[in-house]
Amino acid sequence: MNEDPLERLRAICLALPDTTERLSHGEPSFFVRGKKQFVMYADHHHDDRLGFWCHAPAGAQSELVTGAPDRYFVPAYVGQRGWVGVYLDVPVDWSEIAEIVQDGYRMVAPTALLARLDGG
Repeated sequence: MNEDPLERLRAICLALPDTTERLSHGEPSFFVRGKKQFVMYADHHHDDRLGFWCHAPAGAQSELVTGAPDRYFVPAYVGQRGWVGVYLDVPVDWSEIAEIVQDGYRMVAPTALLARLDGG
């Protein structure tokens, strides 16, 4: 079964507390409380690849891109701020994607939402 990667990504993002979706620069994007962006879908907008860009903790971008350049990349515009690009036109480990997205969410979510995420 070939599930739409946007639908899988959307489900992961919208499962996080107080996450909303809206278009940003013509692409579906995900925000915490409608304000702070943490994921942007990239459907051939800047190149011929399908993927998404995600906020990432310090050092994660370098580790992922160096370790698996066939799966991760430095995205345009936000790459210099540590965001990581993730290709979705290759075999994808959705559990790993969920962890990357959650890490990005943690970078911008307020403490109260992090407590909800952690079951508190």
